[in-house]
Amino acid sequence: MKFLAKRKPAGAPEAAAAKTTTRDRGNAAEDQALAYLQAQGLQLVVRNYRTPGRGGGEIDLVMRERDGTLVFVEVRARASSAFGGAAASISATKRQRIVFAARHYLLRLPSPPPCRFDVVLVEESVQWLRAAFDAQ
Repeated sequence: MKFLAKRKPAGAPEAAAAKTTTRDRGNAAEDQALAYLQAQGLQLVVRNYRTPGRGGGEIDLVMRERDGTLVFVEVRARASSAFGGAAASISATKRQRIVFAARHYLLRLPSPPPCRFDVVLVEESVQWLRAAFDAQ
């Protein structure tokens, strides 16, 4: 018995190779932001720190400045600046979750260093917003 393989129509795109997921784009933006921050002299401490359980938070990059300041970095990417671009996509709820995750991270340290919350926007270029928001 002979099995015939199904043929794809001519010109049909390769679904797996051509499809870029949101996660792939996010990882690429984080890679770009990380390279940018390292070029500015920051050192990577942790990437994608997540709190345990549901409803917690996540921090894209935890970096350390030369002076010892711990920097919690949110990376945002948008293909266009429509609807306010990447900066406008950081809601109050998102900031609260980042602060929650940062507090959880700091509980693990014997003596928490000075820290701040930065945002790196990846659009047509990379823009670093130092002290973009506070832990209220």
